[in-house]
Parts: sequence; C-alpha cells; structure tokens
Amino acid sequence: MRYAVFGTGVVGRTLAARLAGLGHDVVVGTRDPEHTLARAEADDRGNAPFAQWLAEHPSISLDTFDAAAAGAETLVNTTAGGVTLEVLAAVAPAHLDGKVLIDIANPLDFSKGFPPSLEPVNTDSLGEQVQRAHPALRVVKTLNTMNCAIMVDPARVEGDHTVFLSGDDADAKKSVTELLTSFGWQDRNILDLGGIETARGTEMLLPIWLRIMGSAGHADFNFHIQGV
Repeated sequence: MRYAVFGTGVVGRTLAARLAGLGHDVVVGTRDPEHTLARAEADDRGNAPFAQWLAEHPSISLDTFDAAAAGAETLVNTTAGGVTLEVLAAVAPAHLDGKVLIDIANPLDFSKGFPPSLEPVNTDSLGEQVQRAHPALRVVKTLNTMNCAIMVDPARVEGDHTVFLSGDDADAKKSVTELLTSFGWQDRNILDLGGIETARGTEMLLPIWLRIMGSAGHADFNFHIQGV
C-alpha cells in the first residue's frame, strides 16, 4: 500500500516509521520540503531535526502535500488541527477524490495558552469539517485519543484498551480496521462509533486526556470501554 503521511512532527514520524516497517511505501508531506530539510535545530519538544530523522529512515521520502497525495492510495493526516483544512486545500481535488483519509488530528486551540480549548466543539468536529470540505474523500477519524507511541504499539498499555472509529464509508472503515490490526490492535478493542459526526465525541476526549497526562506525569495510558 502507498501512504502519504501529512505532517513532519512526532506523530507523523511515528506513523510513517511504523507503516514503512510494515513494508508499505511511505511519503511524508509538508508545505516546503526544502525549508523542512533546512531546519537544523531540535523542535520545542526536543525532537531531532526532520532531516536527521529522514536520514535514519531511508525508505521514506519527503515531498509537498500535493505531490505526496498524488502518488498515494491512502492519506494519513497528522497535521495540527488548526491548519488541517488549509493543508488539504493545497492538494488538487484529483489527488484526494475517492481516497481514504485517516484523520488523527485534533482541533486544539492554544491561542489562550494551556490547557487548550477546542474549535470546533460540541455541535461540529474537525472530522466533519474535513468531510464537508472534501465530500469525495472517505474520512475515517481514529487514533486521536492517545499518545502516538500507543497508536502504533498498543501493547505499551497493559491489558485491553480501546481505539475508536468514526466515518460514513463502511469500506473505508474496514480498510482502516485492517491497518489497526496490523499495528497490533485486537478486534475486540476497535470500537466503531458510527458516522463521521461521532468524531465530536472523540475529539472532546482531548481535554480530559490532557488532564490525565498532567496528573499521571506520562502519556502511556488509554481509555478502556467495557460492556460493549
């Protein structure tokens, strides 16, 4: 499978590396590849410059968002929620239409500091906004309620715990479920919530997720839904 991972941060790197490790062809998308590769300092979280990471993953390539999408069968959105619609608007419709978009982004608004608020929230979601803006995309919201290390290695958290799916296209959700299974997720822990409007609920888990992380002092935890 050919994947385009949008975003060069730690979430995008983690997903891209896992996909490549499973034998998929992976291209990471960014606005300006030359600018991305020219960064020589660690980011504000201490992550190595992207060029260094890319050199350590020679099977992965870097291109513009549009070019990455053009050659991909499935897209993975790991961009910051506040720029997701702008990023997708930079991609030609022909490079999006009919493809599955795995949306991992959350609409966190840090404009007033920490903790962030959500925008949109309650009566709308980023997942829905993406689907409305690009009706020919097959959007599946998933993996947005946990740390990226757990996304690709659920065994980091002992016992059963849950990953959610939201989306309108049954075949798209089936293909994403198969990918989650390849990451190590058990079928019994993959919970299909229904249509893309259910992304409102999973996105609204982020405020409590952030509070739990602050209280626990780490991010190696996840939600476990029993009785369903």
